[in-house]
Amino acid sequence: MSDILEYKCPACGGTVSFDSHTQMMKCPYCESEFDVEALKKYDADLNRPEREDMSWDTDSGAEWREDETGDMVVFNCTSCGGEIVGEKTTAATFCPYCGANVIIKGALSGELKPDAVIPFKLDREAAKKAYLDHLKGKILLPGLFKEQATIDRIKGVYVPFWLFDCDADADVRFKATRVSSWSDSRYNYTKTDTYSLRRAGSAAFYGVPEDGSVRMDDAMMEAIEPFDYSQAVDFQTAYLAGFFADKYDVASSDRVERANARIKESMINLLSSTVSGYSSCTAESVNIGTRNAHVRYALLPVWTLSVKYGDKNYLFVMNGQTGKLIGDLPCSRAKYWAFFAGIAAGVAALGSAAVALFLR
Repeated sequence: MSDILEYKCPACGGTVSFDSHTQMMKCPYCESEFDVEALKKYDADLNRPEREDMSWDTDSGAEWREDETGDMVVFNCTSCGGEIVGEKTTAATFCPYCGANVIIKGALSGELKPDAVIPFKLDREAAKKAYLDHLKGKILLPGLFKEQATIDRIKGVYVPFWLFDCDADADVRFKATRVSSWSDSRYNYTKTDTYSLRRAGSAAFYGVPEDGSVRMDDAMMEAIEPFDYSQAVDFQTAYLAGFFADKYDVASSDRVERANARIKESMINLLSSTVSGYSSCTAESVNIGTRNAHVRYALLPVWTLSVKYGDKNYLFVMNGQTGKLIGDLPCSRAKYWAFFAGIAAGVAALGSAAVALFLR
């Protein structure tokens, strides 16, 4: 028994058939017409399985030498369990993540040494100023927040990051549409033409960052990107003086999936940017692979600010190199409802004016 072969309409997904009159493949549902050879190629592409070959060499960092860790100790947060690298002379301090006190756990040993570090470029005062500037223009803040909220703690932390470097090759098939409209004395018409586009290309990625700390919020770390890796230097323990440095507790292999997703999305966006003249363009299948893939271990500078207002703490983080700051702020319910009530009143007033104009 032979298999039944069907071709799907690229526009609506219906089954198309050969029209002997036009010598074209025609869809009986949306009446789209297609060249036979073009449709066969489209169908072959449609049934081509997506392929990903994005493997990584995740061996990064070097073993610490004993003379490099002699003045460094690990403080263990008694509240959240965070491990923070500090100086040997520090007896007690607080956790920049949850604000709790920390005590000495022991000297560093057996952990990988970072390949690189981006030194802090901005100081504590710059972090405080960035926070105050962030409050400007926030009309929904509680009225007393600026006066009563206090910066409880400011800490400079070297956050562990895995930096993914690679060359990526991608072959993407896009579904594009072109919409046209016209009218006559009786009807309005809309026509949608559908096209199958294919783009392929290569790009080099350097330093795709994924944080290696389970306590640092991934979204917040992504929000303060980018870092300028041209200012990265070979790691030296001297850069840690006066700051904290969190040890990684998320392996680079556990961040590969996130890094691959970012690289894949970047390649799709890069190739789609070469498409113009269409109303829409959507990726339908992606074949992607990486070459020369390697992971580096680096410490990147981040200021953390804990702000206390009422009985709550609000966390802000700032890129210690560029000054980009983000964080959550409280919202006044009274101002929130007053704001939207004002919008509703404005819309109602416009509506009334339109009705009055219509009735004249």
